[in-house]
Amino acid sequence: MQEPNSPADLFAEKTDAELLYLAQHARQYPPAVGQAAVRELQRRGLVPDISAGQPTPPAASSAPTTEATIGSTLAGIFGFREGYRITPLLLWLNLLGYALLALAGRNFWQPTAATLVQWGSNFSPLTLPGQPWRLLTSVFLHGGVGHLLMNMASLVFLGLLTERLTGPRRLLLIYLLCGVAGSLASLWWHAQGVNSVGASGAIFGLYGLLLATLLRRPEVFSRPQRYTVGLFVLYLLAGSLAGGLQSYTTDNAAHLGGLVTGAVLGAAFPPAAAATPPTS
Repeated sequence: MQEPNSPADLFAEKTDAELLYLAQHARQYPPAVGQAAVRELQRRGLVPDISAGQPTPPAASSAPTTEATIGSTLAGIFGFREGYRITPLLLWLNLLGYALLALAGRNFWQPTAATLVQWGSNFSPLTLPGQPWRLLTSVFLHGGVGHLLMNMASLVFLGLLTERLTGPRRLLLIYLLCGVAGSLASLWWHAQGVNSVGASGAIFGLYGLLLATLLRRPEVFSRPQRYTVGLFVLYLLAGSLAGGLQSYTTDNAAHLGGLVTGAVLGAAFPPAAAATPPTS
């Protein structure tokens, strides 16, 4: 029987967001901290335990354990499971969109503006005059590898928190609506013309969804999670918007359009039947 203040008990008291942060930044802490965070995430079903039912690797070599941890992390990010189906689908669609974009163009790291227009970017002279589908296709395109990776990291983090609150179908609907709203806001703000791509509007919509849920239905989070998730969301929002003010290539209009839409939808939709308060 474990002591009340054992390491396992301490990690069991931490929120999902805290455990995800510790697992993602494991190199900054002693090895035991990262391993304990991953084990607790596996226990909660947020990261699949692929080693369950398999023989224990020989203690003489640490390589199998490292490979299992890497494999488990990748499976947890890219794999489909109960309560985590739409997020990996969106992740794969974004990666596929960039792969096709890169193959079509000459620059893998940063596709040209002409290639983006050809593949469906939100281009003012074409979108509303006769090609409104660009409002949506632009959400699945990105202007470079760095742009893609930053948005996909945010998508995984937010998907782990929001999919259980909304259910998969509603999450997909909110994501797409917020992405289109961000594209429309971008066209409205940049009256002189714009050629924009990226999932940022849809991702900011998930930020808005979380904030609305915290305010309207705080019972779906435990008390520690309310503070942790709230601080994380506000910190990331402030950092992203501030960064957008310093870079002319960042479309804060799309960010705000998605954010407002996500907040409105989060306040209007009733909680999904599967959204139950967490036990930790």
